[in-house]
Amino acid sequence: MSALDPRHELAERLGLTEVPPVRFSSPEDLHSRLAEHDYLSSDAISSVTFLADRLAKPVLVEGPAGTGKTALAKAVAESLGARLIRLQCYEGLDETKALYEWNYRKQLLRIQAGRPEGSAEVWSELEEDIFAEEFLLTRPLLEAITATDPVVLLIDEVDRVELETEALLLEILSEYQVSIPELGTLKARQIPMVFLTSNNTRELSEALKRRCLYLHLGYPDVERERDIILSRVPGIATALAEQISQVVRSLRMMDLKKSPSVSETLDWARTLVILGREELGEDLVAETLHVLLKYQSDIEKATREILGRSS
Repeated sequence: MSALDPRHELAERLGLTEVPPVRFSSPEDLHSRLAEHDYLSSDAISSVTFLADRLAKPVLVEGPAGTGKTALAKAVAESLGARLIRLQCYEGLDETKALYEWNYRKQLLRIQAGRPEGSAEVWSELEEDIFAEEFLLTRPLLEAITATDPVVLLIDEVDRVELETEALLLEILSEYQVSIPELGTLKARQIPMVFLTSNNTRELSEALKRRCLYLHLGYPDVERERDIILSRVPGIATALAEQISQVVRSLRMMDLKKSPSVSETLDWARTLVILGREELGEDLVAETLHVLLKYQSDIEKATREILGRSS
């Protein structure tokens, strides 16, 4: 192991007794292991995820909603036999939901038990007692770095939080540690794999981006979407999967309020299998467009432009 290996340096900084073994032997190994868990990777996905493991860096995965960003983290966790710890981001998220908070009820009980009538217990001694790890409620970020079992940390839809909240992530993503005033610094007991997802609803800070490897997941091309359908929808005919991917591609090239996501493509494919269909026709497309499109204006536009029918 080279002294310049980022995992070696990070393990040394954290005081770990040994450098964690590499999780994937090559991008090809990662690709095949994801496929075993029904996630069809691309060369870019396999390469960036492999390098993230070797460089001990988080992966920032950006792209439209429904393109498999969250599913990637889940598939990596499954392929490693690791526990997935998920922080769902939202506006107003703060450190009590992301990092930790104190168990005030348990602290109060300790205070009441430790200070019976006539007790001369000094407050400073009691304060030191109640601000111990046993009174700490770990939230996803702290849970991920203090876990002793293998974990994958998913910070989902990070673009939903305010710029100020991103600062909560920086210490975690750069040093894999959390500073708690009452306890000091809690360092990671392992080096978790970390994925951040963003739907690009706002620009993320440069400081956050610097700490991550970048991966963009756009809509797949026709061939890859066909293969995704075949891998995720049992019993579907290859010809039908091809037709579905062609229609979806045409829809995404239109100016719609909401383009169909990969997950909606799979819903459509499953719908057609349930209906017992093996090929698409205009009538079938018209009857089932509501599975793909979620705005009436989009359905009407697709009916006119793809099927040549008036609404």
